Order: sequence, then structure tokens, then C-alpha cells
Amino acid sequence: MMKRLTCIECPKGCRLLVDAQDGKVVKVTGHECPKGEKYAISEIENPVRILTSSVLGRELRLKMIPVRTDKPIPKSRIFDAMKEIKKVRLTRPLKAGDVVVENFLSLGVNLIATRKAE
Repeated sequence: MMKRLTCIECPKGCRLLVDAQDGKVVKVTGHECPKGEKYAISEIENPVRILTSSVLGRELRLKMIPVRTDKPIPKSRIFDAMKEIKKVRLTRPLKAGDVVVENFLSLGVNLIATRKAE
């Protein structure tokens, strides 16, 4: 199967053509640097994303506190992550970068605040 991707690893935005068989990359063309090939392999074999969302604040000035994962999580776990985020309620003040949920979904990533909430 041939798949077209646009590399997002550097400003060049190389147009990649990826030949994949059974979920594994066989060949990558169109990349102008090694980052493009690495990106294509990752995107086909194990796509990951930084998840950004917001959680409810109780007794805080902000009613919705923006959060994100501090590392990428598997794309296949995004819906599970969103279900968990809906359960989070913050009642304590925090600053940007504070951990909201440690070891989120047992994935070895933290859910962190991206804005101060008092």
C-alpha cells in the first residue's frame, strides 16, 4: 500500500511517499533529511500524538483548565484518554507545568496544566 504524508519534523514540509506492507514500512521516498524517513516510519508503524484538552475546575477562577500530556501517547489511546480527562476535577490552585495526573493511563506520561489556575 502506498501512502502520502507531509513531513512535519522541519520547516521544509517534504512530501513523502511511503510503501507499507502489513503495517510495516518497506520504503520511504521524498525526504530531504533523515528526519523525514524517521517520521514516516513512526507515523505508519506507531503513530503518537500530544493530547491537549481541558479539565473542570471547582472553586477556582477558571472553570476549565487547559491541560496536555507531557509526552506523546499512542494515537490508538486518544479516545481512552479523553474518557479519563472527563473524570478529572481540579480543586487546588496550580501553575503552568504542574502535574494534574501522574502516569496518565499507565502510559508513563503525565497530564500537566498549561495555564495558571487560582
